[in-house]
Amino acid sequence: MEANWLDVKSKLGTVFYALSQTIDEFDKDFTPEVRVADPRFGDFQVNGVLGFAKKNKKNPRELGEKLLIKAKQSDDLADCSLELSGPGFINIRLTPDFLRKWVSTFCGRCDFKQWLVGKTIVIDYSSPNTAKQMHVGHLRSMIIGESIQRLLRFCGANVIRDNHIGDWGTQFGILIMAIKREKFDITAIDPTAALDEFERLYREGVALTKQNQTFLDEARRELVALQKGDLENLHIWKAINTVSYRAFEKIYNQMGVVFDYVLGESFYRDKVDHVCNELEALGIAEKNQGALVVFHREHGRFKDQPFLIRKSDGASNYATTDLATVLYRWENFLADTIIYVTDGRQQDHFQQLFLTVERWFSAKNIPLPQLKHVWFGTVLGEDGRAIKTRSGESIKLKQLIDESIARARAIVTEKNPDLLSVEREKIAHSVGTGAIKYADLSQNRTNDYVFSWNKMLSFDGNTAPYLLYAVARIYTLFQRLNLSPHGRREPKSMADFSTPEELALARKLVDFPNTIAQVLHDLKPHDLCTYLFELTSEFSTFYKADRIIGETEDIFEKRLLLCQFVLYVLETGLYLLGIEKLEKM
Repeated sequence: MEANWLDVKSKLGTVFYALSQTIDEFDKDFTPEVRVADPRFGDFQVNGVLGFAKKNKKNPRELGEKLLIKAKQSDDLADCSLELSGPGFINIRLTPDFLRKWVSTFCGRCDFKQWLVGKTIVIDYSSPNTAKQMHVGHLRSMIIGESIQRLLRFCGANVIRDNHIGDWGTQFGILIMAIKREKFDITAIDPTAALDEFERLYREGVALTKQNQTFLDEARRELVALQKGDLENLHIWKAINTVSYRAFEKIYNQMGVVFDYVLGESFYRDKVDHVCNELEALGIAEKNQGALVVFHREHGRFKDQPFLIRKSDGASNYATTDLATVLYRWENFLADTIIYVTDGRQQDHFQQLFLTVERWFSAKNIPLPQLKHVWFGTVLGEDGRAIKTRSGESIKLKQLIDESIARARAIVTEKNPDLLSVEREKIAHSVGTGAIKYADLSQNRTNDYVFSWNKMLSFDGNTAPYLLYAVARIYTLFQRLNLSPHGRREPKSMADFSTPEELALARKLVDFPNTIAQVLHDLKPHDLCTYLFELTSEFSTFYKADRIIGETEDIFEKRLLLCQFVLYVLETGLYLLGIEKLEKM
């Protein structure tokens, strides 16, 4: 089977379009839409004839019949069963021979590298604020961003992972003010308690600014002094950021997250004036009550809502650094696409940012990179509210990860008390971190979701432990046979898939490339999670119903091949989700 049949759905669309162009009644405007069909009627359905016929005042049934005749004569579709349904729909069922050839051809060799080859994509994710501990609110950007960057890289893109940390903003004016007023010795601080102390000082500083305008003015002066290079403030600022990022890295190491660059807001502090001056010179930005703003009056929602890019006191803000960041990524990374992974509350900010960049780059007559905001909802507690501690504070991310690993360790110890300590810790870490990731990624990212320990650590249902157990089960099978589950097998004979369980599993495997294409299009990893769960369920049914060991060679080989392909897809899927596989549980 040819390599271009990897994604069957896309290939069928290409074949049917080519066939339609050999029929007089069709023209270039006809676009066959291939959909995954209801299993009762086939594997795929070709739509589009009805809409084309209505537009051109033709009989859809007659057009469908002509297209069906051409399809049945096509060598490309020789292994497909075709029938006409309704007003011009063509149902396609993949024959057992097609399924055997497809699985044999692509087992362990699904190459998606050509899909994004030559594309440079910058992805901006995690991006916590320094001087604060990462809490549960930072979970989704880190997990979703990591999964998306893995997918993009898997599909051949040159991916640049940039952690745009918040290390240069209003909070530093408040924090520096509090540190100076308390005469806090930042050089003598205990690193393990540093972030707790910074958060305490920040809270006290905020309280002061709310009590008296004088303190708010003082904090603003400290911020402006920092931004202008005051040596004392820079010394305090550097110490805060050094301690903060060391704490961040411990969490990133636990969760298997790595960045290519950590270019925070401070990196752009000497670049923002150029941006402001240029936008003003181009007539895009204007002075308004002492501040520099951009109005998008042609846009209904933002016509009276200014995009503030420089405050009246001369200080920059998120918008200023974000604009400088886009320019830097275009000039230095040669970015074709820039993806931002943040919570949904920032949608207005990014819409205005993208509108401003579009006008700016157009005025400079330079190509505009594709800008995407991948936004997500909130993590909720089981009471349906934003998840908090009993005292009402945000749950620290480190505590959440450690607790998940501890709970996984307890479950593993109960299920397999004879495991060596080193094996137990490896399994506990994979299950504990994987459960957190999967619980998040298995939800549509634009929705809020309820965090539940019992559900996410369950070995039943749509969970990480369920998938990890299936992987371990397949490894155990190959170990019993003293065979490697990886690499190409060359059996002397192999029967077609014939049992209902074999056919259902093979058809699910055929849908893997289509799933990757869908996730790549929408940047929504939950579709991959749903597919992996359904594949694992089909495999479980197959594994219980169809014996592998002890069958004749042709039956043994086809069933072992199915197991091998399922393992490849599950391992690939888990990697794309950032979850460490296990060969033993």
